[in-house]
Amino acid sequence: MICLNFVNNLPRVMRVLPALALTLSLAACGGGSEQASTNSTPGGETTPGAAKEATASSPGKLDLGGNVSLTGAGASFPAPLYATWFQGLNQKYPNLQVNYQSVGSGAGVEQFTKGTVDFGASDVGMKDEEIAKVPADKGVILLPMTAGSIVLAYNLSDVPELKLPRAVYADILLGKIKSWDDAAIAKANPGAKLPKAPITVVHRSDGSGTTGVFTKHLSAISPEWKTKIGDGKTVNWATGIGAKGNEGVTASISQTAGSIGYVEYGYAKQNNLKFATLENKAGKFVVPNEQSASKTLEAVTLPADLRAFITDPEGADSYPIVTYTWILAYKKYSDPAKAKAVEAMIEYGLTEGQKKAVELGYVPLPANVIQKVAAAADAISPDYKIAVGGSTGSGNAAK
Repeated sequence: MICLNFVNNLPRVMRVLPALALTLSLAACGGGSEQASTNSTPGGETTPGAAKEATASSPGKLDLGGNVSLTGAGASFPAPLYATWFQGLNQKYPNLQVNYQSVGSGAGVEQFTKGTVDFGASDVGMKDEEIAKVPADKGVILLPMTAGSIVLAYNLSDVPELKLPRAVYADILLGKIKSWDDAAIAKANPGAKLPKAPITVVHRSDGSGTTGVFTKHLSAISPEWKTKIGDGKTVNWATGIGAKGNEGVTASISQTAGSIGYVEYGYAKQNNLKFATLENKAGKFVVPNEQSASKTLEAVTLPADLRAFITDPEGADSYPIVTYTWILAYKKYSDPAKAKAVEAMIEYGLTEGQKKAVELGYVPLPANVIQKVAAAADAISPDYKIAVGGSTGSGNAAK
């Protein structure tokens, strides 16, 4: 049985993202799940067998010494994409199953730090103080796997397009602009049929990397926001209602007339939510899409530790709220089979997985970033060599 609690209340998401129902198995569902025949603890020994010295093998063959199951938890932002990846990975390597829990970046970092999962996922790179809490015998590698925009989706039936200047969307979220027919909104949208109706802000109720990215941006553009609210995976919101996960916010916006809230672009796109065109640092209004997000990434240099915080990007064509999203892997796994399986998972995401990104509303990684991520991940297992250059995942040979 495969369980998927995080979209139980989202039949629309289930329709447009059927891969989710096929690939995500949540621990919260309890017993009775049919998984790969592996009894293990995260980061611990896998049965049956341990990893054998890898030998060159044909595509579709991955020698792990038996069936291996990896468990991950974290960000909801990339969950639809990860679901597609992990289904494809299992089809390629039937002896490798990945179960991912979309619990939010905050809970994902917590579970990864406690060692209750094999990998975590977060929309914000772990801070130094968070990294310091990871057991020294395990360590952590932060691996950006995809990127995407955060959009302000809204529910106004007679307003097909909406422009929001920087000061205006900050003031909406501060609770200072309370009605859709406010003069500041009307000035930016001449001719729009803005209703005389209250604005309902929808925000995350859980610890969220999406919230972390969004509030860092708001702190960068609004001194008042920075002083009164600040940034973080959780903040004390000035106004609005809370919902859990990108899935929950998406559902709340679609069900609440007059609402506005922040979600990952792919969720809005797949669920036909309208989203605002936002003013960027250069003063230009930019529509969120894969192209404008790519322009943002071009303006960002990824440092050696692969952590980048994009708060208010430069560039006339850059969309203002874009983030990488990271898989958090241990540097050392006590079980060689799991170490090898993690590398195979990362390789799939960097190669075949990147081809799935655009159709789900994500941004493929630039080629130079793929090379950096592959080099970092390749240190996890001595028994596997990640191949990404012109490859679609054939890194089965021993190092």
